[in-house]
Amino acid sequence: MAGEVAAEVNSVEGNMQLSEEQKLRLLREAVNELPVNAVKDLWSIGACVRCVFRLFGLHELMCSHPSLSISKWCDILEDVMRKEDVDTADQPQKDGELSNKQLHQEPLKETNFCTICLGILQFLYNDDNGTLLKKDSANDFALVIAELLKQQHHQIDSFSLEVSVPSALAETDQAVRLYMKNRYHHELWFQEKAECQFISTKDILKSLVINPLQRLLGVKSSQSSFRVRLTYSHSDALTRDGVQERAGGNKRRKTGFSGDLKTTKESVTPHVESFDNHIGDGDGLTKVCPKDSQDLSCNYLMAQLNKVSKPCCLTIHCCRSPIFIGGRYLKYSRNVSQTRWVIDDERMGEASVEEIVGGAILPIFQGNNYKFHAAGREDIDVRMLGTGRPFLVEIQNARQVPSEVLIKEIERKINSVESRLVRVKNLRAVGSQGWDLMREGEAEKQKQYTALVWISRPVSDEDLQTISSLKELKVAQRTPIRVLHRRSPLEREKIIHWMKVERISGSSQYLLLHLCTQAGTYIKEFVHGDFGRTQPSVGSILGCRTEILQLDVTDVKMDCFQAD
Repeated sequence: MAGEVAAEVNSVEGNMQLSEEQKLRLLREAVNELPVNAVKDLWSIGACVRCVFRLFGLHELMCSHPSLSISKWCDILEDVMRKEDVDTADQPQKDGELSNKQLHQEPLKETNFCTICLGILQFLYNDDNGTLLKKDSANDFALVIAELLKQQHHQIDSFSLEVSVPSALAETDQAVRLYMKNRYHHELWFQEKAECQFISTKDILKSLVINPLQRLLGVKSSQSSFRVRLTYSHSDALTRDGVQERAGGNKRRKTGFSGDLKTTKESVTPHVESFDNHIGDGDGLTKVCPKDSQDLSCNYLMAQLNKVSKPCCLTIHCCRSPIFIGGRYLKYSRNVSQTRWVIDDERMGEASVEEIVGGAILPIFQGNNYKFHAAGREDIDVRMLGTGRPFLVEIQNARQVPSEVLIKEIERKINSVESRLVRVKNLRAVGSQGWDLMREGEAEKQKQYTALVWISRPVSDEDLQTISSLKELKVAQRTPIRVLHRRSPLEREKIIHWMKVERISGSSQYLLLHLCTQAGTYIKEFVHGDFGRTQPSVGSILGCRTEILQLDVTDVKMDCFQAD
């Protein structure tokens, strides 16, 4: 049978290089096994050539010839029909069947499309501008995708092809299968075919396009971070789905909800694969057409096919999963915020770490946009010194793939700015595991600070001893007054692990306070007490008024993005 010939073709092609003539000869032999009456029947109801092959389970054979045009497929079918027509020239033509002459007069013009696959397997579609386009072969269609990638300057080492189609396609396929079952269930070819897996339009399209696309792009298809997404939408089909759902009829069994949303200018709807993907013993079919009769199944099929009158709208979207660049930043200015800070349309500070770092990374990787993430934050008037603070820059849809050369270029670009407000170190490309590195131990991390403190009386040796002797000091902090407008009024317990005091020569009321604390401790409030909202504080411990004049973060003790 046809399936056996197709398997033989694949086996032969896998073991030797065949000429085009040899391939076509083997192809014709496989097609010659098809039941001509059923082929004519499918053609008469509007099936395209590729749908005919798909419905007869010859998908592997069809996909192995991506360069063949529609006209060539028609010629191959016509040759098969010619022999059958000679054999039955004197026999009356049955209802619903086409003669070879009629078949040849069914050209696949741009305005005619297959109502079974909605033109998808004909590579007939409306683009984003509403222009009707048609490509002759899988190679030509793959070339459209490849040209788009080149126009968008994507650098790729692999790709993943994703296809989203209207859910109405599954209903139409089910109607066609029911029609064929009722008409040909007694014939041997159908009984053998019933055991084969039914291949959807979506899967056939992917199989047709992947190999030509691999050749054109020079890379392999795999589970890649770079995705080529083909989204087919159809306003007639989607409107029909909405009416059926509101009416509560034609309930569909969901077998493959991908979770992705197809966004078009016409609608936003989840993609749902409807019905089982195997031909069973009839239970699944009778759910669509409860009366198992030829007339009713034919009427149902015709009604299903007549509900659409135009091809799908195709949107081709190429995108890469976010890439992450991690490292540590140092901030040397007391007038630079961590992220862009605007109040009442007035910018606070002269710049931000986010803009300096992200603004240098984005153009190099040619992404759409970026997001800046850091392990905690410091106030705008606090410097970040020492080993720096861990950060991640998430780049959306980057055109360039991270490399050691690009990373070094970014680091050099940021660190060579004359103002030297911000520097970065230990930059590297990380996967999504960068989040795990950032979050791992974040709640338990320790921070070290140096604060310039003023006290209302001269500093004594006893003061130095008192402060330095405190270890693992527990502090109760109510939400500071300065942030109470944006944070919940809670009391938090934090730990001051150790403190050291350093005198400043020539001044008896100023000192440098070095301390190591639990993450999340409000250092400014710990020094001055925040009107008694932090207990104990440096002021309450020394029994005098204390004020913090300057604060630096000198270390964020986390393992991520340390020097190699």
